[in-house]
Amino acid sequence: MTATDKAVAQAPAARHPVAARDAAASVRARRTKRLGRFGLNSVALALTVLFLFPVYWMFSTSLKSNSQVLVKDPVFFFTPTFEHYSTATGVDLFWTYVRNSLVVTLAAVLLALLVALAAGFAIARLHFRGRRGMVLVVMMAQMAPWEILIIVMYLNARDAQALNSLVTLIVIYFVMALPFTIWTLRGFIAAVPKELEEAALIDGCTRTQAFFRIIFPLLAPGLMATSLFGFIMAWNEYAMVLVLNKAPEMATLPLWLTQFQTNFGNDWGATMAASSLFTVPVLIVFILLQRRVTGGLSAGAVKG
Repeated sequence: MTATDKAVAQAPAARHPVAARDAAASVRARRTKRLGRFGLNSVALALTVLFLFPVYWMFSTSLKSNSQVLVKDPVFFFTPTFEHYSTATGVDLFWTYVRNSLVVTLAAVLLALLVALAAGFAIARLHFRGRRGMVLVVMMAQMAPWEILIIVMYLNARDAQALNSLVTLIVIYFVMALPFTIWTLRGFIAAVPKELEEAALIDGCTRTQAFFRIIFPLLAPGLMATSLFGFIMAWNEYAMVLVLNKAPEMATLPLWLTQFQTNFGNDWGATMAASSLFTVPVLIVFILLQRRVTGGLSAGAVKG
């Protein structure tokens, strides 16, 4: 190539140096963005596998035979068997445990929602002396570890002759779920424009009617989020029922999970089957409500 040809070839680049630099920068930016997206997806995939593998191992172990469970090397390919589920559900008073867990959980969640709706409305809408102090108390109660009160609760229940009672568990779980429920619903109620409520009052509604016709329908995400939180807390709680309810007929499902021990050690197959059955209701509820729950938690945390 002659010097003239080189000059002609280099002329466009010389005439447009800024465009060339911009094009190169755009290519680098796209490459960096692709690499960043790939790295982020890789981390997300690794975390997903990390958190889902124990769940997979629990369900897969529940479907293995005892010989496959106890071998040194893990077995990934096997013929499923449901013998461990028969063992788990064949425990004495199994359906009593199920009934007790449902009664305690649903009653505690319902009570927490009813009281939190009234308290959240009062904090968000009404101006009264001690309002800020009440908010501070709710925050402190939400952060407090309830385990430090187990001995006090046991002594009070014993003195009141309230041991081995589902009502005692309902009251305790209600109190444990109440602070978070109040805090979340307060944020939702505060986020509802006051103009909507005032318009309903002008149209002739009472304050109670305005609440149930205007505010309450807008609280669905918050109600679902707090209901799921209270359900998981009461469904999984172990320490209180272990200390307060010694009678087998007053026990709940968390105590059922501790019964699969033999003279030769733990029956891991039955334990995993029981754990799988215990987990399924929470997973189903969470999958059905996950979108509203995510929105409810974020909105309740930042609004109001």
